[in-house]
Amino acid sequence: MSMKNILIIDDSALMRRVISDIIEADQRFKVIGAAINGLAGLSMLQENAGKVDAVLLDINMPRMNGLEVLEEIKKQNIKTTVIVVSAITTKDALETIRALELGAFDFVTKPESLEELRSNAFTNRLLDCLSVATKLKGLEPEKNISTEPPKIITTSMQKEAPEEELPPIHKKGHVVGRKIKDKLVAIACSTGGPKALHNILPTFPKNMDAGVIIVQHMPEGFTKSLADRLNSISQIQVKEAEDGDVIKKGRVYFAKGGRQLRVTKDEKGNHVLRLTMEAARNGLIPCADILYESLVNTDYDEITCVVLTGMGSDGMVGITELSKKKNIHVIAQDKKTSVVYGMPRMIRMTGLVDKVVSLHEVSDAIIKNVGVH
Repeated sequence: MSMKNILIIDDSALMRRVISDIIEADQRFKVIGAAINGLAGLSMLQENAGKVDAVLLDINMPRMNGLEVLEEIKKQNIKTTVIVVSAITTKDALETIRALELGAFDFVTKPESLEELRSNAFTNRLLDCLSVATKLKGLEPEKNISTEPPKIITTSMQKEAPEEELPPIHKKGHVVGRKIKDKLVAIACSTGGPKALHNILPTFPKNMDAGVIIVQHMPEGFTKSLADRLNSISQIQVKEAEDGDVIKKGRVYFAKGGRQLRVTKDEKGNHVLRLTMEAARNGLIPCADILYESLVNTDYDEITCVVLTGMGSDGMVGITELSKKKNIHVIAQDKKTSVVYGMPRMIRMTGLVDKVVSLHEVSDAIIKNVGVH
């Protein structure tokens, strides 16, 4: 296996040194260059055309910032994969969302303290992201998948099975005379999700006949920035979920980073969002499995479960549990348009999927199923 060439673009000498040390300690990667600002980084990219497998890009830099670098990469059609290395501030979160819109593959957050810098947390985040971005990893489920996966999932299935070996699309019989009144859309996504959602949400009509809940794997702060950005370019109202929000039709609610999200009922019978301080499950907070499992005890007549691009298997266990008690319609993004074909592939393994569609068909598939009012 040939080593992957990584270019670092960051104006902080400390971050360049730390990131270089992390990469050089991993035999799968090699630092091909370290630039002190965006202009120098763009020049290195041009000089090494076709040789840079991934770029680790800071946002706030002199002479040319990270967003300007991404704009130039797009304009000059430079073929490389960009990972943003972002600080956890409101300003950086907003700019990171913009970077994902401009084509960044994903982002990792910078350590907030020297203690975190010296720990393995940042190292693991960075190397995991790089391994997925450079296609060294991404199709297998998380190592610490739930200890009780659905029985239908076998070890052999979790390997790299060809697309044609996946279970056939689930064909559900229609319930004659049944009127579907209360509907909900529950979307799960991870790597590549923000860009996918930028394609989907702006096409939702504001009179959708269902509320929409989205679990996008992101740290605290970033989910609000993503929700605010999507709200500004969509007809439908989009917000980060707050504890106690009553779910309304024609509204989109993002699970808050750093919290788990559940749906419960209040004393008036309304479906209400609850943010909880539960631990991460399989390393995920928010976790889609927890959301889907909470929907088992709701009064929705039908729940449209949508699984988009992302690494691992989040959503698989929860949707399987939900299917035992509720009327569900499952839509999965196809392999061709998924940035990482992990989560959609794993839900297909359950045999519960009703429709597999490309990214550009996801919105139509959802709207066709829930309708407008």
